[in-house]
Amino acid sequence: MKAYRAALLWFAPDTEGPPQACYEEDGLLVVGPNADGRQVVQAIGAYRDLVLKFPDLAVEHFPGRIIAPGFVDMHIHYPQINVIGSPADGLLPWLENYTFPEEKRFESPEYSAGAAQFFIAELLRNGVTTALTFATSHTASVNALFTEAQAQQMRLITGLCLMDRHAPADLLNQPGPGGVDATEQSLLDTEALIQRWHGVDRLGYAITPRFAPTSTDAQLRGAGAIAAHNPDVWIQSHVAENHDEIAWARALFPQSRSYLATYDDFGLLRKRAVYAHCIHFNDDDRALMRASGAAAAVSPSSNLFLGSGFFDYHGADRTGFAYGLASDVGGGTSFSPFRTMLAAYYVGRTTVTGLQTKAGLSLSPQHLWWQHTAGAAEAMGLGGVVGNLLPGCEADFVVINPAATPLLARKTAIASNLDELLFSLIVLGDDRLIEKTVISQAI
Repeated sequence: MKAYRAALLWFAPDTEGPPQACYEEDGLLVVGPNADGRQVVQAIGAYRDLVLKFPDLAVEHFPGRIIAPGFVDMHIHYPQINVIGSPADGLLPWLENYTFPEEKRFESPEYSAGAAQFFIAELLRNGVTTALTFATSHTASVNALFTEAQAQQMRLITGLCLMDRHAPADLLNQPGPGGVDATEQSLLDTEALIQRWHGVDRLGYAITPRFAPTSTDAQLRGAGAIAAHNPDVWIQSHVAENHDEIAWARALFPQSRSYLATYDDFGLLRKRAVYAHCIHFNDDDRALMRASGAAAAVSPSSNLFLGSGFFDYHGADRTGFAYGLASDVGGGTSFSPFRTMLAAYYVGRTTVTGLQTKAGLSLSPQHLWWQHTAGAAEAMGLGGVVGNLLPGCEADFVVINPAATPLLARKTAIASNLDELLFSLIVLGDDRLIEKTVISQAI
């Protein structure tokens, strides 16, 4: 058992109302092993109360600091760390000119391993302790990322990128031995990777069509069949990010009611299915998200950078489908959750009707923080496991220094309530706020 003393930030258990943050100015976080030997939260609350219940524990004290849940990133591309900050006219030219050429390099196990080490280190440096991430169409990229995440005891979910058409030939899934075609081999590789990695330590597998236009009907149908036989694995892809992409998908799958409905038609919409972007939806699409249990990975910095559009928070809340925040590096412009939360605030201030914009929803600081922690975990089917510091949650947390820069120190010192404090951190913060990242250890 271990104990940590600092100001504490966490979220109350699920309610029907808006997310409710809890804050203890002088708190104690007690962690210890569960039945599986994994460090989990045993107690959280005021120091004056808990120190009496745990009188013999050695306490690590972080004066002037805030302990908060580790951040959850619902959508990020580990092969795109060299692509971040690349100029392009929009999504499809960005893919063609920058992303696809870089991803070809991940055929090499050595290149993949080096990128995986940097990627995991950068996530942890920014306080991200759980990530749902894309790899490439090469099994070497998947194995390298799982290997590094396992070494760091990090909770990470990824999978082989399924892509058997409409991309450079040497980036498509490749044929297998004995005359096995590329589509069949990609599905065989997916099944083998699930058997090797899913549920090992803190690792999870995600069936990963890149997006519908780069998969044939046969590949999507096969992916849906694998999903049906493995209900506890995740599914991840992209949908409704860009108008040109949507027109392309509709031309390729005219039998489907909408781009989103294409995934449903192939058995790829359900709980633990996470779709990045979900910008250009109508109410039928929103209802389908809710009915299926699928979740949206809101990627505001990427959407702003590529000019894709604005996630409709009004529509999502009105229809009640799940969502959480994502950096979407490398279309996204930062690993920092603070930069992503600030971008989400900008997006939440704007609604889009046709070509007209008007002032809209103002997302509260607590709601923004929830979207990147407990809310993201719930959307991914990991509520009560990560993204919070309630008893039983895995002991992933960050130590935040609210005086990390002179301006932060000046601003946070005059915060008169929790919303003012959190908003100062969101608006002025970056990786310098994260003094320490703690990952739940296996004893």
